[in-house]
Amino acid sequence: MSDHFDLIVIGAGPGGEKGAAQAAYFGKRVCIIERAPKPGGAAVNTGTIPSKTLRETALYFSGLRQRGLYGVDLRVKHDITISDFMFRERAVVEASWSLIDENLKRHHVTVVQGSAKVVGPKTVEVTRFGKDVREITGDAILVATGSHPQQPKGVAVDGTIIVDSDSLLTLQKIPGRMVVIGGGVIGCEYACIFAALGVKVTIVNSKARLLAHLDAEVGEALRRQITARLGISVQVDVEVTEIAVEGEHARVNLSDGSSIYSDVVLFSAGRVGNTEGLGLEELGVKCNQRGYVQVDKNYRTAVPSIYAAGDVIGFPALASTAMEQARVAVCHAFDLRYKQQVSPALPYGVWTIPEIATVGESEDALITKGVAYEVGRSSYRSNPL
Repeated sequence: MSDHFDLIVIGAGPGGEKGAAQAAYFGKRVCIIERAPKPGGAAVNTGTIPSKTLRETALYFSGLRQRGLYGVDLRVKHDITISDFMFRERAVVEASWSLIDENLKRHHVTVVQGSAKVVGPKTVEVTRFGKDVREITGDAILVATGSHPQQPKGVAVDGTIIVDSDSLLTLQKIPGRMVVIGGGVIGCEYACIFAALGVKVTIVNSKARLLAHLDAEVGEALRRQITARLGISVQVDVEVTEIAVEGEHARVNLSDGSSIYSDVVLFSAGRVGNTEGLGLEELGVKCNQRGYVQVDKNYRTAVPSIYAAGDVIGFPALASTAMEQARVAVCHAFDLRYKQQVSPALPYGVWTIPEIATVGESEDALITKGVAYEVGRSSYRSNPL
């Protein structure tokens, strides 16, 4: 079976969906290949939307949403169950699936389910259990396969005691104690969610501060808030030397000689690009040691007909950014006089409790570049409302 399209998109996450729709909007014949049964990628199924929906659920059940952050009683309603916690998340995810399907159908994008392998600069093979291998050719290929959680060394993610940001959503009960390894966006967000539900949470971070890619003041302000308001214990500048499962609990040994015992350990110390098995490097596409595809300013790889966008190329790994990157990539692939670049000032939101939002350069980055700047400070405490 052989088919030819103007554009082949691999991955139906935010970048893949919007890149496909952008090309189709300009009259291109587009095929999108997705190996999962449902579209949306990590943003819909395991990342952005689930975590934000769970956050709102946690705020509701804890009473934080009703009473505000200051001086609240953080006791969770006594009759909460895991089904209560997850029901809204499932409903939102299913609604997102429908919206993506509608968008692709509206733009007449051909959807193919199966695992893709790029076997030539303009050729992709799709395999699916019980089906013959399907060969699809295209004038351009957009790789938008996303990323997955990096796995811990020396212990397996079992989805019950040792979890990552994907398997965390399948927990059958809310634990009494949780250790979060990693002080990045995902670790801090989930730490806040579970702390709001009454879980005793400890964050262990190998770096000197939380959210190291943001301003130091911001990271420190978050640490103070989540420690004082949510009761989260934060340990920074310390390495995890061992994670061991002992019966129904886990032991986390640290480089300072201490140990922490927990019901659940969330390992969230980075992500890896979904490029394994795609056949990219065999064709000359360059990937770094974390599996992220290397691209130029137009999102073109070392192979002229192959582009990449979204989490598979690394930072900032935001759904909104992935969408714009894919649109720009497609416009350059077909010389469309539309979106030519992604804005250099990207809004960045972190849905901790409280939330954080930034845009533009950090203070550290400006210092490194030798750019003059001014700092202004104001506290929400000064606002009587």
